[in-house]
Amino acid sequence: MTKVIATENAPQAIGPYSQGLVVGNMVMTSGQIPLNPKTGEMADTIEEQTKQSLTNVKAILEEGGSSMEKVVHTTVFLQDLNDFTAMNEVYATFFTGILPTRSCVQVAKLPKGAKVEIEATGTID
Repeated sequence: MTKVIATENAPQAIGPYSQGLVVGNMVMTSGQIPLNPKTGEMADTIEEQTKQSLTNVKAILEEGGSSMEKVVHTTVFLQDLNDFTAMNEVYATFFTGILPTRSCVQVAKLPKGAKVEIEATGTID
């Protein structure tokens, strides 16, 4: 069974994709850039952008019946790998207990000029 996740607490999809999907006992989010879902604005710093991206991920996971505590893997896309340490400090505040696996890569460009994009896969009990 596949269920589409849609929440107003994260930015709406800006293309032919879903915010997230529930497939069996797994929840997968699309990559989340740091758009504030209420204002459509994006903060300037990597710290603020990381916090907003993860807040968006959290909203989608929760709408799908999961949570940050149940995330098993994330992928972080950075515009500049020099932002890794600052991103990592904020990232660490969103995860406790068993930490998810993670990939982090530098990319040439992100949508809307974002500095970071984050996607996650979690489980449902």
